[in-house]
Amino acid sequence: MTTDPHEPGEPYEPYERHVDGFGTVRIRPLDPAADADVVHAWVSEERAAFWGMNGLTRDQVAEIYAHMAGLDTHHAHLVTKDGAPAALFQTYEPAADRVGECYDVRPGDLGVHVLLAPADPGGPRPGWSHALLSVLTTYALTALGRRRLVVDPDVRNAKAIARFLRQGFVPGPAVVLPEVDLPDVYLPEKHAQLAFLERPVAFPG
Repeated sequence: MTTDPHEPGEPYEPYERHVDGFGTVRIRPLDPAADADVVHAWVSEERAAFWGMNGLTRDQVAEIYAHMAGLDTHHAHLVTKDGAPAALFQTYEPAADRVGECYDVRPGDLGVHVLLAPADPGGPRPGWSHALLSVLTTYALTALGRRRLVVDPDVRNAKAIARFLRQGFVPGPAVVLPEVDLPDVYLPEKHAQLAFLERPVAFPG
């Protein structure tokens, strides 16, 4: 059973929100098998190298997310816009992740990773990422009741960092995420730029 990271052990319910002028955004648990094709295509792109899955097969990617589905601390979600895949959204408890070794974790913190779908062949989508990220941050801070979000994009990814800052995130330190070498998962060392979004900043007043 997939669980809500705000209430461990409680059933996780998909979240849906309609944004005027944008469309209907739905966040649901990732299905490691059924969603493997789309996720494998996204994480195999060079722009997703920081996710550490370049070069993996479809089945290997599915295995990674099947393993994650059994964890209480890390959760993967597929985000759709008007029914079409729009983003991979991962949430995790910072204290149970290597990022927790790099900053002072507070009660109510939630780590998030976001991988947006590739741009449409038609070109740029003005306002698209801002509208989508607004729904994701609203979900994490209100539906999950978290006080602060932390992101850790690649320190070299100026575009992703700027996107988070426009969303209201405040930059933290640049850190080195330590290598993780476990039987079920291997993650190489990574240089990341931390950034934080507190609920009063996202929802003033």
